[in-house]
Amino acid sequence: MKSLTFAGIQRYTVFSPNHVGNDASIFSAVGHYLQEHGHTIKMYTEQEFLSKPMPEQFVFTMMRSKAAVRNLQLLEQRGVFSINSAFGIENCTREKMTHLLIDNGISHPDSLILNTQDRISELDFPDGFEPCWAKRADFHAIHREDVTFVRTINELRDVIAEYALRGIERVVINKHLKGDLIKFYGVAGTDFFYWFYPQEGSHSKFGLEAINGTPVGIPFNVDQLRNLCDAASKVLNVHVYGGDCIVSPEGDIRIIDFNDWPSFAPCRKEAAIAIGKTILSEVKLV
Repeated sequence: MKSLTFAGIQRYTVFSPNHVGNDASIFSAVGHYLQEHGHTIKMYTEQEFLSKPMPEQFVFTMMRSKAAVRNLQLLEQRGVFSINSAFGIENCTREKMTHLLIDNGISHPDSLILNTQDRISELDFPDGFEPCWAKRADFHAIHREDVTFVRTINELRDVIAEYALRGIERVVINKHLKGDLIKFYGVAGTDFFYWFYPQEGSHSKFGLEAINGTPVGIPFNVDQLRNLCDAASKVLNVHVYGGDCIVSPEGDIRIIDFNDWPSFAPCRKEAAIAIGKTILSEVKLV
């Protein structure tokens, strides 16, 4: 392959709550991999990407801001190549992700999507939605309150009112699932897949993993988990991904969150190689 010039568009630190260093490290490691294989990297912050012309035709990015994602979508429509695609990044925002996973048969908690300005009554909730999780629908979790565990509908009303005051117009309600919480990382088109119990590795953004308690090691099929994640990555159009799932006491697996390009902190070295490989592999197809 001839030498290429890649634009590496970094993630603005506000979108890396409690993981600024980890996010920067995996992104830098991928850039080094591409350089070691003979390619040139021009690094941009999200702010620079929005304010300066970008002549490069090949992009790898962890961007999250709505403005930067929209700008990259326009460039992709004109032929720019990107991993992850800006369209996939947008698909991982909460409401879009929920619709896409459920509509495509990807195992996911029962969910409701509501307007925060509407009056919420008991009639809006089927049986089994106490307790549940309230999550801002328009974006990823930036603040601890953007994902909140609530035990009753009265608590939920308070959370939704707080969202409305912050200008958040929609909320996703996920039914709470009992079982072991598992975090996973993957890179489409490679053999790389990694899973672990986040509580055992003290890997947390906001400490919400404690809600499901200490994992008991419920047996589950790892191949089934990987196949489920691969299917979700195709539906959401993200090559570099991570997320969380719950393994029920019966061994059933449901994805509760799916993210574009996470930190890969426990497996950074292996992940950087896999990400670099899939970028170069996909470039050959352009």
